[in-house]
Amino acid sequence: MLILADDLGHLSYTVTGEGSPVVLVHAGVADYTMWDAVVPALAERYTVIRYDLRGFGESAPPAGPFNEADDLCRLLDHLGHESVRLVGASWGGRVAVNFALAHPGRVRSLTLLAPPWPGYDWSADMVAYDEAETAALAAGDLDAAVSVNLDMWLRGPGRGWEDVAPGLAERLRIPVRTSLVNQDTVGEHAQGGPAGDIASIAVPTLVGIGLLDVPDFQAIARRYAARIPGATLVEFPDAAHLIALDAPTELSTALRSFLAES
Repeated sequence: MLILADDLGHLSYTVTGEGSPVVLVHAGVADYTMWDAVVPALAERYTVIRYDLRGFGESAPPAGPFNEADDLCRLLDHLGHESVRLVGASWGGRVAVNFALAHPGRVRSLTLLAPPWPGYDWSADMVAYDEAETAALAAGDLDAAVSVNLDMWLRGPGRGWEDVAPGLAERLRIPVRTSLVNQDTVGEHAQGGPAGDIASIAVPTLVGIGLLDVPDFQAIARRYAARIPGATLVEFPDAAHLIALDAPTELSTALRSFLAES
């Protein structure tokens, strides 16, 4: 891992391959390693940049106010990239949207994999998930909170653990734990995204959704695809919320095709 450290904070990142830059932004229950199985195929044609958001993976939690789109801007300036293709998963997808709204001239294309929608009217199942996580953390049972998140975001509501690829839960356990330990600090200091209408996004956009994902996120993905002009929706039948973990080969194929045309 490489480190960008300045007066504004600390970000850990890695760069693989050569070519036009592609930035991969991880989900809010993961870190940069969630992209491990996707990077080799992309690095054959592109410079692939991955980093840990603040308070995730190896990036330090914030010590004061910060903005995730500004952090991405800092990283690109540090690496000398004026414009990039952005790929974001879950919360990383929303970071990518916010960056595209704040810095439209720096984005060549946008890929959003199961991003959240600000202010969405969540279903009873999502509310129950949030309450279960909150109760576990309030009881000081971090292991239980980790399990709640693995059940929701890795296994998903539509399959049993026997249907999840061996080893994925253990790979994700430490990143989930880190995110939970730091989430209050991150939430305290995070500044809101830019005001803007996603209908103003004018770059080629791909929206991906796993058909084993939470129904809320399937509906949200379709909303993004409908409201961003010209966006394409791609469904991954064998994936839940974390497409890069469940279907890396299918995702790599879809990304290579989309990025080559954008």
